[in-house]
Amino acid sequence: MLSLKNTLKENPKLLVIFGLLVLLFTVTSLLQPSFRDPATLTNTMRWIGLFGIISIGVAFVIITGGIDLSIGSLIALSGVMLPMLLKGNIFFSEPVPVPLAFGLVLLISLGIGLFHGLMVTKLGLQPFLVTLCGLFIYRGLARAAGNDQTQGFGGEFSGLKDALVKYKLFDFIPMSFVVLIIIGIIAAIVLNKTVFGRYLLAVGHNEEAAKFSGIKTDRVKIAAYMICSLLGGFAGMLFVLDTNGATPSSFGNFYELYAIAGAVLGGCSLRGGEGAIFGVICGAALVQVAEKAVFFLGVEEKSKFTVIGIFILAGVIADELFRRVNEKRMAGGGGTGPPGDPPDPAGSEA
Repeated sequence: MLSLKNTLKENPKLLVIFGLLVLLFTVTSLLQPSFRDPATLTNTMRWIGLFGIISIGVAFVIITGGIDLSIGSLIALSGVMLPMLLKGNIFFSEPVPVPLAFGLVLLISLGIGLFHGLMVTKLGLQPFLVTLCGLFIYRGLARAAGNDQTQGFGGEFSGLKDALVKYKLFDFIPMSFVVLIIIGIIAAIVLNKTVFGRYLLAVGHNEEAAKFSGIKTDRVKIAAYMICSLLGGFAGMLFVLDTNGATPSSFGNFYELYAIAGAVLGGCSLRGGEGAIFGVICGAALVQVAEKAVFFLGVEEKSKFTVIGIFILAGVIADELFRRVNEKRMAGGGGTGPPGDPPDPAGSEA
């Protein structure tokens, strides 16, 4: 079983992110007491759950030293496809069962991740360019598939909406947040307790060294992109279930930036080789709490993104300064090498 205490001990900079989250929540609550009302907290957790899922997905790619800018468009594509599949407006002339609809969307998402991974590893293209092209392609496909019209559920599928996003556990915790916790636990186990997770960190820390140690680096990177797209497609379905509809031209706009901001704020280095799932969830929560705090503190809508951007930049700077101080402390104390050094494939634990 994963120990949060051990995670914080091995990654002390996560305390900085968690501390910023607590500080922001506390200050905003003191200045605007309604910020801590149960209804507001439930709504905030709802958005943390949805954005946290895509932040975890993009974290896997960032840990390898890559990036994925197509998440928002993939969310639009999956968000448009789900209601169309369930109503029989795409691929099939009749409505398809919920499990089949979910399976098809997830399969297409996996295919997109595979495509990204192959372009990056086999053709040697830059992840930035591959996924930037994906951003335009999948948005165009979403608009074409939905005929550039809003696709939704109307009053149907209320049970599905309740089961995955609307229902509140203990009349307080939204299901989207519960789903995030489940995915977070699975992702943390994969990253910290499996050979694949160790390989992922090794590839991000030093790909050449990982390759020389026998790690099939291409397979690891392809798998990372597939995980990212899988979670992006799944999150897209949750988003459309939450909002009850998706407009192809705008659904998911800028969501990739929220995902990347959450992952980077949570301790994932854009250089690769670093990352912790608990930190990513905290980072995603920090972004959402900051956005809600800006609203509750009366900041004008036109200045909202400026304030949020400055806050995120401050968080990233604080994280970088903490990293440098910690590295100097380790160097002065004769600390061990980076945790991302390639493991010996023959002696790795399962």
